[in-house]
Amino acid sequence: MTPRPSSSGPDPEETAAKKAAAKETTTTGKKATAKKAAAKKTVAKKAVAKKAVAKKAAAEKTVGKKSVAEKSVAEKASGSRAPGRKASGRKASGKKAVPAAVRPVETPASPALDAADRGRLLAGTHHDPHTVLGAHPVPGGVAFRVFRPYALAVSVLTGELRTELRDDGDGFFSGLLPLGEVPAYRLLVTYEETVQEAEDPYRFLPTLGDLDLHLIGEGRHEQLWQALGAHPTVHEGVAGTRFTVWAPNARGVRVAGGFNFWDGAGHPMRSLGATGVWELFLPGIGAGELYKFEITRPDGSRTFRADPLARRTEVPPATSSVVHASDYTWGDEEWLARRAEAPAHEAPMSVYEVHLPSWRPGLTYRELAEQLPAYVGDLGFTHVELMPVAEHPFGGSWGYQVTGFYAPTARLGDPDDFKYLVDRLHRAGIGVLMDWVPAHFPRDDWALAEFDGRPLYEHSDPLRAAHPDWGTLEFDFGRREVRNFLVANAVYWCEEFHIDGLRVDAVASMLYLDYSRESGQWTPNEHGGRENLDAVAFLQEMNATVYRRVPGVVTVAEESTAWDGVTRATHHKGPSGFGGLGFGLKWNMGWMHDSLQYMSHEPVHRKYHHGEMTFSMVYAYSENYVLPISHDEVVHGKRSLVSKMPGDWWQQRANLRAYLGFMWAHPGKQLLFMGQEFAQGAEWSEAHGPDWWLLDPEYGAAADHRGVRDLVRDLNAAYRDTPALWRRDTHPEGFAWVVGDAAEDNVLAFLRLDADGIPLLAVSNFAPVVRHDYRLGVPDDVPAWHEALNTDAARYGGGGVTNPDPVKPEALGWHGRPASIRLTLPPLATVWLRPA
Repeated sequence: MTPRPSSSGPDPEETAAKKAAAKETTTTGKKATAKKAAAKKTVAKKAVAKKAVAKKAAAEKTVGKKSVAEKSVAEKASGSRAPGRKASGRKASGKKAVPAAVRPVETPASPALDAADRGRLLAGTHHDPHTVLGAHPVPGGVAFRVFRPYALAVSVLTGELRTELRDDGDGFFSGLLPLGEVPAYRLLVTYEETVQEAEDPYRFLPTLGDLDLHLIGEGRHEQLWQALGAHPTVHEGVAGTRFTVWAPNARGVRVAGGFNFWDGAGHPMRSLGATGVWELFLPGIGAGELYKFEITRPDGSRTFRADPLARRTEVPPATSSVVHASDYTWGDEEWLARRAEAPAHEAPMSVYEVHLPSWRPGLTYRELAEQLPAYVGDLGFTHVELMPVAEHPFGGSWGYQVTGFYAPTARLGDPDDFKYLVDRLHRAGIGVLMDWVPAHFPRDDWALAEFDGRPLYEHSDPLRAAHPDWGTLEFDFGRREVRNFLVANAVYWCEEFHIDGLRVDAVASMLYLDYSRESGQWTPNEHGGRENLDAVAFLQEMNATVYRRVPGVVTVAEESTAWDGVTRATHHKGPSGFGGLGFGLKWNMGWMHDSLQYMSHEPVHRKYHHGEMTFSMVYAYSENYVLPISHDEVVHGKRSLVSKMPGDWWQQRANLRAYLGFMWAHPGKQLLFMGQEFAQGAEWSEAHGPDWWLLDPEYGAAADHRGVRDLVRDLNAAYRDTPALWRRDTHPEGFAWVVGDAAEDNVLAFLRLDADGIPLLAVSNFAPVVRHDYRLGVPDDVPAWHEALNTDAARYGGGGVTNPDPVKPEALGWHGRPASIRLTLPPLATVWLRPA
């Protein structure tokens, strides 16, 4: 649990103490007010006695006993000082007056609240305060009722008139004005040390329309963030902020914030019917205000909760939500116009994975925007993938335990600052993917867990709700409002922040009911299976909605099992009977584990593990794949990428370079975590980020690290310029083995082919020896081959064993092909050759 600092909302004990002190102060003030009221009442009685005549007695009964101030208002409103004029303000018709004995008498209504409404408002359990607070036509005029705890006096201002309301105690004030209709009015509220003129929040109609409420009720509001949350707006000509929250189990909801000293008693919200949505428009509240929702739970207890739809938050460890209004102007129109020209699986994609808070520790979003695009652009990556940027209380979770699903983390700036970073990346020609975590959420008692006193966002079954690995709660994907919350959240990041793709975390944990659970800890689905049918439906809906609404985006699944059809269209059923999940790409976790396992072996033992490098091609076309070397592979004792390699320092770097050359040539998109591009030797730590000092020219081994980085730059450049490496990633016709069974030699060779059949030949020698005149079969329609890239080049820190001259094929069949070439294969290296 994250402790709540004083700035993040009220402490229950402190609030109780403040209320007690305020009550004592208020009581003193009320006594003084009562004395004044008694004096006024005496004067009023004397004035009435002097003016009273028999003919006016009936009229006086009709009007009722009013204060002198109320009579003055009635006389001015009617345009006459005649004390017998009716409160309705009707003009005299000239007809003979009906005797009082036969005229119907309208008894004025009492303006004060009844005991039941008063009690519910004090307890925070009133579901519709607007029906009793504010101004309401009643028999005898218009009743004004105001609930302002700690106020000494409240007056109603109508035009140039001011009428003080009666103090009913406990912060309630009321009065009956003899008006024919509700006027435009404001309140003048007197506190111990100040007087405030303000609009009455309870005079406004609801700010949400029937369509919004209908879509929310159906779980189909695809822009939910525009309906719920806190939105500065102008409503009925008045500037303020609309607060809305979904809390169907709450007995009452109030808004608390810095503007009311974290006491929400005076700002109860109204329930908008069966949707479970509560709403309140607060005039005068604007962007930058801190707030939370004070929820009265079914058992009568109260809890202060951050807004699930908050678009901005305080900087952790503070936990309040912040009213936000964006004024950012985008400049990436050109990028957005062309990003949908080709689907992601048929376009070049090499991804640099970044943890923003630690890439350059201490930099803000705007400072990162000055450095990150230049660095990534120089290395030639097509995209960055940002580890989760949604708000999270614990930095050590790296963002994977989210509490603010609609708010970029405030650690690095505000939402517009984050937009600026995305914008600058786009202008540099770099796409932006973002890790998205819809599988689970933490249990912090100010966030989503039992939000309104009962399981709401989490499943009601404790066995389904508790995530066994991470101590978190799983979303209830079967509840339409929860699905709506998540689907709209995916759309939100793409539409509001121009994110180009979502990498969905922990998909496997969502798909299986028995994920990390033992027998007896899970219940089969309606068909007796282990599949989570609700999660399947949610993922299908999310993908279909995002692809429909935001052209050019891509969704990527981190899915570690062999689930059938992760990247198949949702309307196409597979052998399992399920429609596809609808993702655009999937992380190839099998390739990652197998290839790293192979590379970790000493070369002398690799021949026994040769299949670990070839097995991926057995299933390479079952999905659209990304080859990920992510943050997960370089933390928690797994060592950095270069440190996984065997041998001395030279051999480790050579192995790493050979592996990267193999990876960039293998079918699939590439992803490399920050720091691995320059062979960082230490594991990654979110506390200090990459070891940039390794690249300092003053460091003796800097050239070794710069050499690896130069290779990554050249790999990206050659990759983007070679359609054979990406155009047909998902088509078997784009790949052909030359030799895949040379286990004794530790050699792998294959062809990549573009749509026109133009090839690239990739050859990897994972043995620490030079192989001279190594013969490989090749097509006979290429007159000569030249070396396009060699990871053993001296500029990369290698031994400089290369093939400098064009290599011409011989009319000697080899490896089942009509021609062959002889190459010099450098040790622990990958060589790319293209037609000369």
